[in-house]
Amino acid sequence: MSSPDGAPRRAALLTLGCARNEVDSEELAGRLAGSGWELVDAEDGAPDVIVVNTCGFVEQAKKDSIDTVLAASDVARPAGAKVVAVGCLAERYGAELAADLPEADAVLGFDAYPELAERLGDVLGGHAPAPHTPTDRRLLLPISPVERPAATADVSVPGHDWVPDLAGIARTRLAKGPVASLKLASGCDRRCAFCAIPSFRGSFVSRPPADVLGEAAWLVTDGVRELVLVSENSTSYGKDLPGGTRALVDLLPRLGAIDGVSRVRVSYLQPAEMRPDLLRAIATTPGIAPYFDLSFQHASASVLRRMRRFGSRTDFLDLCERIRALAPEAGIRSNVIVGFPGETEDDLAELEAFLVGARLDAVGVFGYSDEDGTEAEGYDGKLDPAEVAARVARISELADELMTQRAEERIGTEVVVLVERNDDSDGDVEVVGRAAHQGPDADGECYLTAAADGGPEPGSLVPGDLVRARVLDSEGVDLLVETLERLPAGSPADVASVPVG
Repeated sequence: MSSPDGAPRRAALLTLGCARNEVDSEELAGRLAGSGWELVDAEDGAPDVIVVNTCGFVEQAKKDSIDTVLAASDVARPAGAKVVAVGCLAERYGAELAADLPEADAVLGFDAYPELAERLGDVLGGHAPAPHTPTDRRLLLPISPVERPAATADVSVPGHDWVPDLAGIARTRLAKGPVASLKLASGCDRRCAFCAIPSFRGSFVSRPPADVLGEAAWLVTDGVRELVLVSENSTSYGKDLPGGTRALVDLLPRLGAIDGVSRVRVSYLQPAEMRPDLLRAIATTPGIAPYFDLSFQHASASVLRRMRRFGSRTDFLDLCERIRALAPEAGIRSNVIVGFPGETEDDLAELEAFLVGARLDAVGVFGYSDEDGTEAEGYDGKLDPAEVAARVARISELADELMTQRAEERIGTEVVVLVERNDDSDGDVEVVGRAAHQGPDADGECYLTAAADGGPEPGSLVPGDLVRARVLDSEGVDLLVETLERLPAGSPADVASVPVG
């Protein structure tokens, strides 16, 4: 699509929220690039339109999304550019958001994604499409998972489409580097009382294995060495496919065997759905990181029942023990919610006891807040916000102490590090990567500070290099390591951390 003077239209994409949203943005970028648009930086690229891919998960994420739209408007208006809101907040609130946020020239839901280039052209032409009226997207697909594949042709499922351009590429990467997220599935069939995601993301839909494998192979050609499989619930992968939930167990070794892939990491696992075969596949398959991103949310059985979830402190500790029986130094991380309606001091003590016993590598602590349209919004027993904040601080302090101790336990062990950054901005070289037990963004990093005898100098390493290293020290959740050996490109990085000697 070109402007009246023949130059390509220019679009900038800003992304908020989770890794799933990042994949969606790269699909949108692929659609725009395939339609002749030029992708530019929002502040320096003089865009004709700034597309803000919003997050609608919790209150703070909504605020951040609205603030980003307002900031984009400040950038766009002096240059005569337009601002368009897409993503979860736009899908969730539609016309209501458009009325409350006039700084956005258009608010587009997921169903507009296949024709995004045309819709942006309409906006630039002064004919913005009317914002949609939100609906429960779970109602767009059959209740039975096995009937969904045939029905998805008529329903937009962000991040699942191969977007044809001149090279036949599925997506356009917006951030280079050796790590990329790869969407495994979308939507969720669970009915957690605190979560609104299924209502605007829809029912659970798996991507066909061939699509996942094809996109993985393409990402490797773009320099990716670690694939992070993302979804709303990866343990349900395959429930709507012919092979059933065995599909992920079968898919993982095929992904790990792709030439050039050093590591495959699975995110968003539900503890109640962790079958023995899947646990073993993640813990022991070459090329698959022994890393368990488990959504515990709490450890009190009574709180979990009110959340419409399953499990208990005993169940969850048993799961951690089974993981470590197969992979003693596997990485285990989770998020927990405190201050849920009706949570008592005994419930909080149960959560504390679980955290002490589980020895998790990373814990995210969130305070409960009401979400529009959720079951918990109507619960009684709500705690005062000040009490919720106090409980967040209490559990966060404990979690920080335990995570620091867990990192200290790794001193003296060996790790396999994928190098992600080699910064020399101020004359001091800083080489940083992640071991198998460290997921992106929030689980800590490895700082390559020295070379053992015969080991490669950290300054000689580049992003994408795979290095065997020894842990010398820790700082919080971060590890300080010395390099021992540069491994061949594409070597399976399936070693989490093994004792030396």
